[in-house]
Amino acid sequence: MELRSVEELMDLLYACRGEQPAGEYGGGPGDPHGHALRTAALLRRRRPADKELQVAGLVAPVGRLLWPDGPAGRAAEAVRPLLGARVARLLRRGARPGDWAHDDDLSTLRQAQEEARTAVFDAGVLEGWRTVLELTAARNSRLGAVD
Repeated sequence: MELRSVEELMDLLYACRGEQPAGEYGGGPGDPHGHALRTAALLRRRRPADKELQVAGLVAPVGRLLWPDGPAGRAAEAVRPLLGARVARLLRRGARPGDWAHDDDLSTLRQAQEEARTAVFDAGVLEGWRTVLELTAARNSRLGAVD
């Protein structure tokens, strides 16, 4: 499945509320939605200008929702047409632990995901990320038109 619009992506992210965690999520029972919001918020604090990195932290649970028993990193396939190659690369390579050590972006993403498991703070609401998702999608569509 490929996500073709921010609205489809938002629907999937909203659907993550109340889902049971699939091992890598934490911070409360059945909370991949909250974990994703906390991860994105932590990345926003650490790298305020890097919207693609923030978006990668936000959309990570999409793969588990679409393919509950599938291999880690499937979210990359779903979001690449909408959010671009870099977000897809971060999701795909972030699912393989050996890749983190030599890539600053992956290391930052993984640290935020780990911290978000135990962090207790108000990470805001998903709707607050709509503009960032739309800007990332618009940037990707402009780049795709050139290719």
